[in-house]
Amino acid sequence: MSPRGQPSLFDDRGALPPPPPELVELARGLPPTIRFGTSTWTYDGWAGDVYHRDYHGPQPARRLEEYTRYPLFGTVGIDSAFYEPPSEETLRAYAKALPPAFPCVSKVWDRITARRFNQDHRWGELAGKLNPDFLSADLFKDAVLLPYARAFRDHAACFVFEFQAMRGRDLPEVGVWAQQLDAFLRQLPGDFRYGVELRNPELLHELHGEALRRNGAAHVFNSWAEMPPIGAQLDLPWTFPAGFTVARALLKPGRPYADAVRLFEPYDRIREPQPELRHDLLRLMAEAVRRRIEALIVVNNRAEGNAPGTIRALAEMWRATT
Repeated sequence: MSPRGQPSLFDDRGALPPPPPELVELARGLPPTIRFGTSTWTYDGWAGDVYHRDYHGPQPARRLEEYTRYPLFGTVGIDSAFYEPPSEETLRAYAKALPPAFPCVSKVWDRITARRFNQDHRWGELAGKLNPDFLSADLFKDAVLLPYARAFRDHAACFVFEFQAMRGRDLPEVGVWAQQLDAFLRQLPGDFRYGVELRNPELLHELHGEALRRNGAAHVFNSWAEMPPIGAQLDLPWTFPAGFTVARALLKPGRPYADAVRLFEPYDRIREPQPELRHDLLRLMAEAVRRRIEALIVVNNRAEGNAPGTIRALAEMWRATT
């Protein structure tokens, strides 16, 4: 028992209810190369569906153990790594909670992907200034990759470099951007997988795609406020540059993040189905199956209000069309 009298990570594993048979059957109908998961996982609104224990605060490592028992979840997005690289201690706790080889999609610290520091208080006096560590491969290898290599290698399915929207003079010409990205990716160790997520539609160009292809990095399909829909990204000829793919269903295009939070909290049910997003994700699934590549599809609560519900709907649609 823990000092506070709560069960430790594995004390009540046997008390957890078995997964609902209908979800188990639904999961069996998915292609083995299609892995669904959620963009973070510490949501109280999932109680009674994903979670059956009582959790006091986020308790991310302890929740992961129950998360992975949900039949439709085959991956998970570690989004908190965007704000600070997880320590080896944190990664070991996650690894202890996960089944062997359970793949995780980890965002990369924005100290490496921010062209200019935003006004977040965590940047202090650096807020608003150009970032001297932008596209620093050395910083990525030392601060991000090393702890994963030591404590989480078995679960590091893909590192996602999410580049926030660059504005004005901070936005490079597409050829310059492709050269910068290529030079960065060429410095990364080849025994891990990488994906690049853009927030500037201006950079969705074949030169960007060629930089990804040369380095075996995935284009990360994203549904985001300022980006074209995933279907439009699928129509581009270069968006499958690697032997795997990643998709992140985050927001309805055109909707600010804060509006989605206001509309959908506490994320306990689907509030606003997005037929176009679902159709696009089914297209992506079919294309991944056709290409015989793995697809890691991560869904956010802010897409429709409840990420597990969105994934369940996608699995039902897949079953109905195959």
